[in-house]
Amino acid sequence: MTLAARRLFRTAALLATLANAAFVTAQDAPVAAASASLPHLPRSSAEVKIDGVLDDPIWKDALVIELTTETGPGENVPASVETHAYLVEDGTRLLIAFDARDPDPKSIRAYLRDRDRAFNDDFVGIVIDSFGDKRYAYEFFANALGVQMDLTNDDVSQRESDSWDAIWDSAGRINDKGFAVEMAIPLSQLRFRNTDGERVWGVDVLRFRPRGDRARMSNNALERGKNCYLCQFSQIRGLAGVASGKNLEIVPSLTAARSESRADPLNDPWQSKNNTDVGLNVRWGVTEALTANLALNPDFSQVEADVAQLGINQQFALFYPETRPFFLEGADYYSTPIQAVFTRTIADPRIGAKLTGQPGDSTLGVFAVEDEVTNLLIPGPQDSSTTSLDATNTAFVGRYSHNTAVGAQLGALFTSRSGEGYHNQVGGLDALMRVGGRHTFRAQYLLSDTAYPAATATSFAQPLGSFDGAGRQLRYTFNHREWYADVIYRNYDRGFRTDSGFLPRVGIEQTEYEASHTWQRSGARPWKNIQAGAEGTTTYSVDGAMLDRTADTFVTFQGPMQSFIKFSVGPASWSWNGQRFDGNGMNLYSQFRPRGGLNVQMQAHFGEQVDFANSRLALERRLQPNVEWNVSQHLLLRLQHTKSILTAKTGERIFDANLTDVRVTWQFNVRSYIRFTTQRQDLERNTAVYIDRTTPGRSVTLGSQLLYAYKLNPQTVLYAGAANSGLEDDRTADLMQTNRTIFAKVSYAWLR
Repeated sequence: MTLAARRLFRTAALLATLANAAFVTAQDAPVAAASASLPHLPRSSAEVKIDGVLDDPIWKDALVIELTTETGPGENVPASVETHAYLVEDGTRLLIAFDARDPDPKSIRAYLRDRDRAFNDDFVGIVIDSFGDKRYAYEFFANALGVQMDLTNDDVSQRESDSWDAIWDSAGRINDKGFAVEMAIPLSQLRFRNTDGERVWGVDVLRFRPRGDRARMSNNALERGKNCYLCQFSQIRGLAGVASGKNLEIVPSLTAARSESRADPLNDPWQSKNNTDVGLNVRWGVTEALTANLALNPDFSQVEADVAQLGINQQFALFYPETRPFFLEGADYYSTPIQAVFTRTIADPRIGAKLTGQPGDSTLGVFAVEDEVTNLLIPGPQDSSTTSLDATNTAFVGRYSHNTAVGAQLGALFTSRSGEGYHNQVGGLDALMRVGGRHTFRAQYLLSDTAYPAATATSFAQPLGSFDGAGRQLRYTFNHREWYADVIYRNYDRGFRTDSGFLPRVGIEQTEYEASHTWQRSGARPWKNIQAGAEGTTTYSVDGAMLDRTADTFVTFQGPMQSFIKFSVGPASWSWNGQRFDGNGMNLYSQFRPRGGLNVQMQAHFGEQVDFANSRLALERRLQPNVEWNVSQHLLLRLQHTKSILTAKTGERIFDANLTDVRVTWQFNVRSYIRFTTQRQDLERNTAVYIDRTTPGRSVTLGSQLLYAYKLNPQTVLYAGAANSGLEDDRTADLMQTNRTIFAKVSYAWLR
C-alpha cells in the first residue's frame, strides 16, 4: 500500500469514527426548552380546503404574523403593502395562508410555470429552521397562482439549493384586493427532533413584490453584511406530541425509449437501440434526522436537454449542472470548497444507495453507486481532456461535518471510484470559522491516489501505475453593509485528481481576489445601489511559471426596472505554448425587466484573447443576449444566443461561431406543460489562417426536442417526447440526420 493510500485509509477511518459520533450525538442531544413568551403555533381540527380562498374555519384559530418590514431594497423600512400570514397545524400538517394586499391587483406578476421556476413573480412563503439550531432550513414558496418552489438553506456554508423537492399542496388566486395563497406542508416532509414537550422553530415569513424594484418583505429585520441568515429569525413554539415520522416513499418507474443513430451520416448505417427499464426508488426516514434512499435499476436518465454551450477556443472542459432527481436530493451535503463531488461523472448506474441527514450538531451524507460506464476528466495546468471507458466502476462518497458551539464547522470527505485496472481515492479534512459576524475563514486539504488503465495513461500522457497528489484551498471573506473582500488561495499538485468531482485544472498555484465598496442610496433616487471595486486572478504552475493573470476594475449599478449593470475593464496576460501574450479586455453584463414577464440580459466581451489553436494573440468579440418573455399566463419564450468572433491582429477572420438555444413552453396548468427546444450551432473557420490545414471549415449541428410533462408531485410524473439531431460539414451538401429518439417515462409515489 502506498503512503498516499495509507493516508486515505486513515481518512476513511476518521470519517467512520466521526459518523459514529454523529449517531451518538443524535441520541443524546438535548432539546432546547421552549420559552412561554414566544408566539404559540396553535393546533386545530377545523376543516380546510387548499384552494386559494381564505374562507375556511381553521384560519380563525391561526397564529397571525404580519409582514411589517421591507428588508430590500429598503433597509428595514416599513413595508409598502399589507401582508398577513396565518399559521396553524392539525397534528400532521403545517398549514399556512397568506393574505397579500395590493393597491393595484392588475399589476401582480404571476404566470403558470413548472415548479421552482417562478422566482421572478409575486410570491410568498416561509423559511423554517425546524431544528432550531440556526444551521439548516427548509424553504416553501408559492406564487400568486400557487406554483410551488421549495429549497434548502445551509446557513453554515451559505448555500441555498432548489435541488430538494418535497411533496406538499398549495393554491393561489388573484382577487380584487391582491392575492391569497394557501399551503399544506406534511410534517413528514420535514426533519426535526422528537421530544415530549413543545418545539421551538425559527421562522422567516416572506413576500416578494417585483415592480420597479423587487421588494422583499418579512416579519424579521435583516442586518446587511452579517455572515449568518438563520441567526436573525424570530421563533415560534408548539407542535407538542408530534413525531417526525418515517416518511416512507416507494416510487416504481417505467422508462421506454427507442433510438436510431449514426456517427457519420455519409458512411455509417443506422444503428437501432430499444430500452425498457423498470426501476424502484425507496426513500425512508430512518430516524428523525437521517433519511435513506435505495434505487434498484434506477432511471437516472436526463429528460430535458442541457442548455447549449459554445466550446470553441476553450482550454478546459465545460461544466453542465446535475439535473437527475436521485443525485439532486441532498446534493448540498457533499459540497466542499474544492468541488470533489460532481455526480454527472456517474453515467449509467444500475444500483444506488444514499444516507443523508443532520444527526445532532452534525451533517452526514453517504452514497454508493455501481456505474456501467467510467467517465474521466483528465486535468492539466493549461488544458483538460475527457474520455470514457467501457468498464464498470463502483463509486462511493462519504461526507461528514460537525458544527461547534463557537460558530465553526469541521468536516471530512472521502470519495472512491474503482474498476478493472483503475482507481481514484480522495480524502481529507475541511474547516469553516465565523468570527464577529463579519469574518469567515474556510480551508480544505485533500489527498488523492490514482491509477489509470495502461492504455489510457499512455494515450493521455499520464503516469503509469499508481500516483498521488494533494489539493489545498484557503479562503477569507469579509462582509459589511458597505465593504466586501474575498481572497481565495488554491494549490493543486500535478498528480492531484478528483474523479468523483469536477476539477479541470491541476498543477497550479492560484490566487483570486475581490474587494469593493457599496453605496446604499435611499429615497426616490433612480440608482439604489452603486458598487465599485477590483477583482482578479493570478495563476502560476507549481514550478513557478506564470500561466495567466487578470486584474479588472469594476463598477455596478442597481436601479429602475429591476436593472443591474456591471462594467469591468483591465489587463490580462497568458502563457501558452512557450509564449507570453499581453492584452486588455472590457466586459459588460446587464439585466433589466422593462415590463412584467419580460427579462432581458446581455453579456459582452471585447478585447484581446489568445487563439489557442494557432498560438497567437487575437481580437475577440463575444456577445451573449438572453431573453425570457412570459407572453401570456400560459406561454413562455426563452432565447439564449452566443456569438463569438475571433480576428487575427492582421485583420483576417479566424472563426465566426453562433450558438442559439430556443425553448417555447405552453403551461396548461401548475401540473403539466409541453415544451419545444431547438439548439443550433454554426461554426465557420477560415482554414487558410490555421496552422493545422486539416482543420474543418464549416460545421453545423442542429438538435430539437418535443417534451410533454405531467407532474402530480415531484415523484409522480409522466414524460413523453421525441428528439432528433443532424450534422452538416464540409463533406455534406446539406444537413443530414444523425439521431432520432422517442421516449416515455412514468413513475408513481406511494407515501406511508
